[in-house]
Amino acid sequence: MKRSVLILVALLIPGIHAAGGNPVAADGPVIVEIRKFKFVPREITVKVGTTVRWVNKEKRQFHNVWFKESGGPESESFFPGETYERRFDKPGVYPYVCEPHEKRYDMRGVVRVVE
Repeated sequence: MKRSVLILVALLIPGIHAAGGNPVAADGPVIVEIRKFKFVPREITVKVGTTVRWVNKEKRQFHNVWFKESGGPESESFFPGETYERRFDKPGVYPYVCEPHEKRYDMRGVVRVVE
């Protein structure tokens, strides 16, 4: 039941679509939650100019967001209730990880940015 609710919510949030969907620019930031050592949703597709906000929904654990493959700097660690944002101004595929938890928990995600 929880999974189907998450899928429904992801489809209703502007700017988030399953593969093959038509992404739209969101009026506000597109939200990616961090829960139980996972990025939810793990992959999103947004239009150029969209801001993505990662929200730490853990009870006690810090996380970060690092676009390691593109050579970007790591974000500062952020704790439960805190956020990190990034605006995407160029089309492309942007894989990212939570550096402290990448290997142990497979904490990876992808932002696809399209025109």
